[in-house]
Amino acid sequence: MQVRIATFTVQKRFALTISRGTTAQTTNIWVEIEHEGIQGWGEASPFSGGEALQTTEMIARSLQKFVPLLKSLSPLEQQRIERLMLDARLPSAARAALDIALHDWVGKYTNLPLWQLWGLERDRIPPTSVTIGISTPEVAQQRVKDWLGKGNTAIPFYGIQALKVKLGNPLGIEADQAMLLAIKETAPHISQVSVDANGGWSLAEALQMADWLAEQGITYLEQPLAKGQEGDLPELFARSPLPIFVDESCFTSYDILPLADRVHGINIKLMKSGGLTEALRMIHTAKACGLKVMFGCYSDTALLNTALAHLSPLADYIDLDSHLNLINDPFAGASFQNGRIVPTEQPGLGVHRYLDEPKGAL
Repeated sequence: MQVRIATFTVQKRFALTISRGTTAQTTNIWVEIEHEGIQGWGEASPFSGGEALQTTEMIARSLQKFVPLLKSLSPLEQQRIERLMLDARLPSAARAALDIALHDWVGKYTNLPLWQLWGLERDRIPPTSVTIGISTPEVAQQRVKDWLGKGNTAIPFYGIQALKVKLGNPLGIEADQAMLLAIKETAPHISQVSVDANGGWSLAEALQMADWLAEQGITYLEQPLAKGQEGDLPELFARSPLPIFVDESCFTSYDILPLADRVHGINIKLMKSGGLTEALRMIHTAKACGLKVMFGCYSDTALLNTALAHLSPLADYIDLDSHLNLINDPFAGASFQNGRIVPTEQPGLGVHRYLDEPKGAL
């Protein structure tokens, strides 16, 4: 099996601000495996999950060191390859890039899309939310208009049914409340609105905001407390009128059981989980614990969001909108249909390049 690695940089149409900072562009890593004339593609994007930080350089270095171990192996030896990656302590984003490429290869080898290999039904895919970052009320209103095709810089995505609002403003919960009210005023017809604080609140603030957000008709509250404050979740869980989901507090299936008595759901992201293999384990583990499942993303292209979209029939909520906010995404895959990210019937991921090949080979 041959493995090629390249870096490429993508720019956001609108920079995204969360409680921990602002992102306008990222340099991602494209992985291509080739075996028996068939290619499989994967991707890694740098991310920060609270205390965890995986940079492009860190991911690239780990892949360069690990790739020679794959030379004599076949993409069909996924269990063995997963064990090798874990033994080598590859960062989760690096594991994800290889794992996704292996799945893409197997799908192309069998000439079936992944959703069909897993026996899933595309008509069960929930609508994806689109994200509004932390800003002033006026800027937030304009961002909503842009998503809905009513702004001067609009690239409309018709049929949007859900919004995800980033709160945890450093200026305090009054600024959070003002922004949310402005958003609801701009899009009163959208009933599914969720809030993600990215760990930006104290327990007292989270308790106060949970009551207020419930009065505003918010669907659920994601990561209200910072990673490391999981000991405060039972009190919030007992008193909150809203379902509580965690993101930064949950990376893999090993994290789920300790959280099962203090949250209502988890957010699965490919960069945290280490790929589709572990994402599927997380889904089944969460469901067995009576938890709901949502899918999320970082600065991911259409390649990564398409990969996770293949598992979307198993999710309760979807937040796979990052590629919709990119100016120069080199990949195209799942289509946007009536607010949903729907993979095609093409084999494997069903992803192709429609811009120049990613540059910066390593």
